[in-house]
Amino acid sequence: MVMGTALAEMQDERGNRSSEGEFILLGLSDKPYLEMLLFVFFLISYILTMLVNLAIIVVSQLDPSLNTPMYFFLSNLSILDLCYTTSTVPQMLVNFRSAHKFISWAGCVAQLFIFLSLGSTECLLLAVMAYDRYAAVCQPLHYTTIMSPRLCWVMAGGSWLSGITNSIVQTSLTLQLPLCGRNRVDHFFCEVPALLRLACADIFINEAELFAISVLFLLVPLGLVLVSYGYIGAAVLRIQSAEGRRKAFNTCASHLIVVSLFYGTAIYMYLQPPSHHSQNHGKMVSLFYGIITPMLNPVIYTLRNKDVHGALRKTLGRWRWKQRA
Repeated sequence: MVMGTALAEMQDERGNRSSEGEFILLGLSDKPYLEMLLFVFFLISYILTMLVNLAIIVVSQLDPSLNTPMYFFLSNLSILDLCYTTSTVPQMLVNFRSAHKFISWAGCVAQLFIFLSLGSTECLLLAVMAYDRYAAVCQPLHYTTIMSPRLCWVMAGGSWLSGITNSIVQTSLTLQLPLCGRNRVDHFFCEVPALLRLACADIFINEAELFAISVLFLLVPLGLVLVSYGYIGAAVLRIQSAEGRRKAFNTCASHLIVVSLFYGTAIYMYLQPPSHHSQNHGKMVSLFYGIITPMLNPVIYTLRNKDVHGALRKTLGRWRWKQRA
């Protein structure tokens, strides 16, 4: 009896060690006909995301006219989106074209930590950007006083620090769970809800902690975004020009659509117990806040802006002049 118990414990220990060697990311292995299509789509999306966000960062730094709080926060968002997509998409592309869809234990931990910290930071940064737009539209005479350089650095730094702290807590709690040899993750990448489903122990505390943190990082910032845009909408209605109102509403609507897509899909994923998820729906939903919104952010927030168009033309003009010289 004792020998049997000891043998079972040794087998469990080996199982946990083997699960820590690598994880199998199932993704769409049950639908291989979709993998080539998604490979092409995500490759193009990733290249566009990299190029456009890099362009925004460079132009914001080189053009003095863009040294404003709005473009300071947009540069932060571009850096976030670059790192956010890079933490998952390259591994996904490799697995789409590979028969053995695996990620090492260390790689999974790194991916989990980076994706979670950057995702949490973006939740807060979008709320900060909405407040910046509220101050610009509703308090234009006091805007430079309200959005001082010091406050901008504090809000951006606080968003990054809070996101990293949240990731440390959630990653630590998730990695403490025993897996009993389970290493087949029914997802495209390592994410908390997907890893919780592998646990062979009671995950009530983890689910409660995940719910509480998700309320803090998703519902509260979303509420602040909606309040800010509510005030902005009221200010827009007071614009005398019909054309001015139309342009302002188009801009606000496009911002809200992207914000709703990001928060809405993340809320679906994180504000319900992992055991209640439809696995196929969950992993497809994660693609919206993990890949699609980082691709849309620069298009919606920046590339439709005339100031950025002018700065890009000036930067390209200077570069061409130097090349000829």
